Amino acid sequence: MKNKLGRSISQRQLRIGEMIKQSLGMIFVRNEAKVPNLETNHITVTEVKMSQDLKVAKAFVLPLGGKNAEETVNILREFSYLIRKKLSEKITMKFLPKILFTKDESFEYAEKIEKLIKQINK
Repeated sequence: MKNKLGRSISQRQLRIGEMIKQSLGMIFVRNEAKVPNLETNHITVTEVKMSQDLKVAKAFVLPLGGKNAEETVNILREFSYLIRKKLSEKITMKFLPKILFTKDESFEYAEKIEKLIKQINK
């Protein structure tokens, strides 16, 4: 498997990304991070991509129904230190990666493609 730059993604990157994804999901479902002005139990973590050196985790998130996605991502970015602190209690690593939250746009992209396919089939 290769990333956008043509570099291969290691099994370790995939494994740690999946571990962080599951841990973030549990933190959000249980609302353990206590992020102000945000109900984290309505947030889905769709994917976590790790950097080559495993020091940065890019977490793709989407609120339930996709409503207020930009606002939600901005709040998560602002209070990522709270989420990272909770994550450190769940995962034991030499260096806990910095978490960058990003809106997951793959569902919107899939919808656009589906609409185009339906238009072609008419």
